[in-house]
Amino acid sequence: MIKSILVGIDGSEHARTALRYATWLARHLDATVTGLHVVDIVSIEGSFFHDISGSLGFEPYLDFTSKMREALHERGLGLLDEFRATCESEGVRHDTSLQIGIVPSEICERARETDLVVIGHRGVNQRFSTGLLGGAAESVTRQCPKPVLVTPLEFAEIRSPLLAYDGSQRASAAMHAAAEVCSRLRLPLSVLTVCRDTEQGEKTLEQARRYLSSYEVEIRPSVVTGHAYEKIPAVIREHHHDLVFMGSHGHGRIIELVLGSTTEYVLRNAPCPVFLSR
Repeated sequence: MIKSILVGIDGSEHARTALRYATWLARHLDATVTGLHVVDIVSIEGSFFHDISGSLGFEPYLDFTSKMREALHERGLGLLDEFRATCESEGVRHDTSLQIGIVPSEICERARETDLVVIGHRGVNQRFSTGLLGGAAESVTRQCPKPVLVTPLEFAEIRSPLLAYDGSQRASAAMHAAAEVCSRLRLPLSVLTVCRDTEQGEKTLEQARRYLSSYEVEIRPSVVTGHAYEKIPAVIREHHHDLVFMGSHGHGRIIELVLGSTTEYVLRNAPCPVFLSR
């Protein structure tokens, strides 16, 4: 069961939405939320400043980085004050942490002490990121040792969760998380298996039925044929699901190396939060 939630705080609108999801879950799961702000060392000692250090001279460069570090530290303290005020208004137990380093690395390191990491789809430096998923978010989803909830820009209370299940070990971990959360929230759980052969899909779905039968959760199973990376976002949109549970990757590792991960595609295209299990 999720009792400890870590949420990344960087002052962006995406991070504020991530905090709303974190506090919402904390209230319903009776969990503690830790707000983590990382003073990004790249912002202080990035390649740009190293490039101009020669023209500025050694002492001015040191003075500049010292003032930059101090300003970013003060900004972080202010963001954590805002975090505390939000948690207090929501009646949620909370803690704070201010670190300096490389953002994804610091989040993943602190994640070892928590049950769930919640991060916004994109961060305060989103304009410098490539693709549709922020650089820090993408790194965290690849490296984090614990489950990660990646949230969109808009918040919506969770009412219709979906489990994408393919029978893999990590999908099974996602199924366990979905069962625990949905039983606690008293929500029905839709279970989707995407396959090329309907008969095999039904066998995979039966595995899920047997496992979930021990939980007091209403199951709404379905099998569709096609490619998972296309069908999962389509089903989410068609049935207005507001949360999807899935493994960080499934069976098709060779296909993923060539075509890209189904998980990454869903992260980039799902209109709702994505809960990734390892």
